[in-house]
Amino acid sequence: MKVIHDWLQIWSTHSPQRIALIDGDSHEAWSYSVFFKKAKAAAGFLVKNFRIKKGDRIIYVGQNNLSVINLFFSVSRLGAILVPVNYRLTAKELSYIFKDADPQLVVHDSEFEALVKETFTEVGFFKPTLNISELQKNSENTEGFSEFLAEENDPAMIIYTSGTTGRPKGAMISHGGLFWNSISTSMRLNITQNDVAVTFLPLFHTGGWNVLTTPFFSRGACIILTQKFVADQILSLSEKYQATLLFGVPTTMALMAQSSKFQSSELSTIRYAIVGGEPLSLDLIQVWNQKNIPVRQGYGLTEFGPNVFSLNETDSVRKMGSVGFANAYIETKVVDEKGQNVQANQIGELWLRGPACMLGYWNHPEATQQTFQGDWLKTGDLVRQDSEGFFYIVGRQKDMFKSGGENVYPAEVEQVISQLTWVKEVAVIGVPDEKWGESGVAYVSSEKKDFNTEQLREHCSKNLAKFKIPKSFLWIQELPKSGAGKVLKRELGTSR
Repeated sequence: MKVIHDWLQIWSTHSPQRIALIDGDSHEAWSYSVFFKKAKAAAGFLVKNFRIKKGDRIIYVGQNNLSVINLFFSVSRLGAILVPVNYRLTAKELSYIFKDADPQLVVHDSEFEALVKETFTEVGFFKPTLNISELQKNSENTEGFSEFLAEENDPAMIIYTSGTTGRPKGAMISHGGLFWNSISTSMRLNITQNDVAVTFLPLFHTGGWNVLTTPFFSRGACIILTQKFVADQILSLSEKYQATLLFGVPTTMALMAQSSKFQSSELSTIRYAIVGGEPLSLDLIQVWNQKNIPVRQGYGLTEFGPNVFSLNETDSVRKMGSVGFANAYIETKVVDEKGQNVQANQIGELWLRGPACMLGYWNHPEATQQTFQGDWLKTGDLVRQDSEGFFYIVGRQKDMFKSGGENVYPAEVEQVISQLTWVKEVAVIGVPDEKWGESGVAYVSSEKKDFNTEQLREHCSKNLAKFKIPKSFLWIQELPKSGAGKVLKRELGTSR
């Protein structure tokens, strides 16, 4: 049986007047009926003017807006593949992705037209381009494309990973993968047609697309889209439209809590906040709890889901630092270097299996083969599972370093240092050491540049084995981060 993932057609039939999408900047709103018509019209325009067909890649370079969401759904109708790329990259960096994806068409914001031209000069070839404002303007009078050609195992989008360990790789996310991610997410977060949430993470990242946006559309719910993150605006929009869920990363949760609007904002409709990327500190959890918004810590990755684990809000304090249990239809195992299962409280690599897994890496069969063991995805993330079955992310295999022959997991050290209330953020990396092979360096962000190093060292000595204690503590105004809010350790020093 062929499964049709034409969510807009379904909801335009079941609830045509229900609002699907709102522009958080202009407050323009599209019902599911209007959204469906726009997607069909845009698909017809792409066929007529650019001969887009099944399997073609369409790159998008630009910021969040309603038209990008419509571009994805119009491309999906044709069985083509959307490739949203990071507009913060240089032309030299983008040229690798352009060569790898080999697009039929590049769609862009006006703001990034020059960047696209410069990238093509770097690449050495040129492909058709389209300003996204023209897509919307010219598709209104085009005959709509009513068919939905994409099938379950066809790629829906290619999302390029950050490339922290080398060249970026394009994870192929299938329509079936989006469907199963939406099913497991809806079950775990109790998403219904009545839910409302603000999406502000950039749409070149899986979090912007697939933590709440695509699961919401699969359920006929409402997404409010903003061009970028502004703490006051997210709070105001959540109040105005009576948001029921809030998604963020620790950085955005902290900035919203520090906003002058935080205390006065009426957010009683929010059931809970979902936080991913990095662990949220106990202090911040308590700040949001005092606002009667419990926190659900989660974990995911571009290559799977990305919604893999979720910690029930009732356990947010008791099991602080845990990401909880795997969502529905996801199998897990924790293995040692030989691929053998480890015991409770032992550290091992997390392997995942289930229908929300990526198809593989675009144009990289060797990398795909290295990432899979049979149908198990090897995440490269080190975890432990406690005696109650709760999972804890210990760090990346590649972040781990050896000091005096002992394994040191930076995430464990960072969690201990973060317990000090005056520490805003911390990142630990391993650097070469003549005596110990490698030793730790902790980059600490705090209000004062002359922070108390001795207090840090004393706190670590009470909570960590001696070999885990960083050799040096360096002040940093702010940790470098990706567009999704993840710390970029490669920019801190010569970490492995």
